[in-house]
Amino acid sequence: MNFSNLFRKKTVQDILKQVAKNEADGHNSLGKHLKTRDLAAFGIAAIIGAGIFSTIGKASFDGGPAVIFLFLFTAIACGFAAFAYAEFASMVPVSGSAYTYSYVAFGELIAWIIGWALIMEYAIGNITVAISWSDYFSSLMDNIILNLNHKYDWHLQVLADWVQMDYLTASNGFKDATALMQSGKSFENLSSGLQAAYTAWTTSPVIGNFHIVADLPALGIIVFITALVYRGMKESRNASNAMVLVKLCIILLVIAVGVFYVDVDNWKPFAPNGVGGILKGVSAVFFAYIGFDAISTTAEECENPQRDLPRGMMWAIIICTVLYIAIALVLTGMVHYSDLNVGDPLLFVFEKLDLKVMSAIIGVSAVIAMASVLLVFQMGQPRIWMSMSRDGLLPKKFSTVHPKFKTPSYATVVTGFVVAIPALFLNLTMVTDLCSIGTLFAFVLVCAGVLVLQNKTDIPRGKFKTPYVNSKFIIPVLLLAGLFYAFNYNTKSTMDFLTNEKKINTPEDIVTSLDKGQSELVYAYLTIFDKNNVSDSEPDLEAILSKYNENEAQYEAVIKALPLSESQKYETGFSLFKHKIPMWIFLIVLLGLTVWAYRQNLSLIPLLGLISCLYMMAELSVWNWIYFTIWLLIGLVIYFGYSRKNSKLNVTQ
Repeated sequence: MNFSNLFRKKTVQDILKQVAKNEADGHNSLGKHLKTRDLAAFGIAAIIGAGIFSTIGKASFDGGPAVIFLFLFTAIACGFAAFAYAEFASMVPVSGSAYTYSYVAFGELIAWIIGWALIMEYAIGNITVAISWSDYFSSLMDNIILNLNHKYDWHLQVLADWVQMDYLTASNGFKDATALMQSGKSFENLSSGLQAAYTAWTTSPVIGNFHIVADLPALGIIVFITALVYRGMKESRNASNAMVLVKLCIILLVIAVGVFYVDVDNWKPFAPNGVGGILKGVSAVFFAYIGFDAISTTAEECENPQRDLPRGMMWAIIICTVLYIAIALVLTGMVHYSDLNVGDPLLFVFEKLDLKVMSAIIGVSAVIAMASVLLVFQMGQPRIWMSMSRDGLLPKKFSTVHPKFKTPSYATVVTGFVVAIPALFLNLTMVTDLCSIGTLFAFVLVCAGVLVLQNKTDIPRGKFKTPYVNSKFIIPVLLLAGLFYAFNYNTKSTMDFLTNEKKINTPEDIVTSLDKGQSELVYAYLTIFDKNNVSDSEPDLEAILSKYNENEAQYEAVIKALPLSESQKYETGFSLFKHKIPMWIFLIVLLGLTVWAYRQNLSLIPLLGLISCLYMMAELSVWNWIYFTIWLLIGLVIYFGYSRKNSKLNVTQ
């Protein structure tokens, strides 16, 4: 095998010639319908969705009102990446996004890897949004049915839990709920999510030992959006613009109404959990910004991509960041941050203040917002398939363009199936993190691509270029400042990380690991250990341990004395170290980047984008890295089995 062929590159000149040829003969060319405002609307449609209607609650609970700094940090990191995307989009104005850019900067193998990662990003992202949309839609329909029953004395049935939940959530929720009830917790005291999962599992139809639990509303919205995307870019654009207009009006209404209910005392303390609390929600908040990169997949459908793409990306990020910060300040001002650990924070806040009309408006707008996000994601993936097919890395069928609708028709239909089937069964948390790691990986390679090409003179440059600031001394100084802070102001956490100090498990982790006999043994021990705080009338083991957990030293003493094995009480050794592997990878790469910056005078903005995105990857669990690696290995098998020999660059050679 000639390994040099693995990194054969496409030239910008050849790509532009092929695009001009396609446009001249009408073969495989896409319709040009998009301007700056349409691209900005697509970006807003993708960004304002799950973030503002869901993840902002958990992030506010962890960081308090100071969560606005997390939104600002994430926006800056995405802004750095957006500069890199904009420069590439201006240089190579074709569909394909990071895949095409990597083909120019790194060569075919890396381009295949990033293309394969993007396929996962958009597919998993679509699944995530479809599941979230299903949750809001099911809740909205249930409320409508209950209100009709109450008002007109009807007897309509609400949607069964087993047709509005995925299989994994129901299965895992049933196991956790069973374990908690065995430890003494009543069904009524379980979280609403565990109650729904338990009910879905126990009431679902069963064939043999298989429970039929499937998220049917998620399937329905995917089929509808896929049909819309198949129909044409003009129709998709018009639908997106309409939905964006609706949800922007709703968000501005929320801010305008909510500001009159703000109590500034709720902003005290502003950062209750310090920097650690603020950064704890970094992955969830980053997920709120996923989607702006999908704009770059529409480059061929822009009237003037070299001008409009950079502007569209930047306006989308700026507008969404301002709205996110305003919403975060209003929410944490209306209620105390400690009340916001809910999946639907906007709905929760207005219901708590008994503003029922606003609650109804928010419920409807959330359904619209989620649908617009799904539209953008479902639009981006087929264009990645199409670009890879044009290069011979996937079968030619994937580059088929509908003669009337001017959309990648076959790839769109395949995308519909790839998203719809897993959405019936996959767990929301798993797909959210997988989507994040795929997106961050793409951001990292796009930023690195700008750095690789920055000093090459044979590359045609577009109208947009990232402002150059020499990072030679700035990055080493920032690294030393970070080390000084870690060892002088965050000493305990830093030393625990370096020495792999054992970590106490949470009350829920301990309780769900116990069988019924162990639960009874632990409860009996606690009744002797602390008679005053342990009540015979409420044998809820998790609630008892959670009370101790309010005092770190007391909790540590109680857990240490429990009659359980060390593995049930603590996370130690490799089982603990494995979760730190992503952060160790980040630190090692950071040292390498510092040396590279010093030697090559790298541009600061794309380098900061690379470092920021790699840090957020390190914040994801090691299991997401493992799943992502498995996905990439599957892609490499396909590449070496089919794509390498069918590549158009290989045929040309």
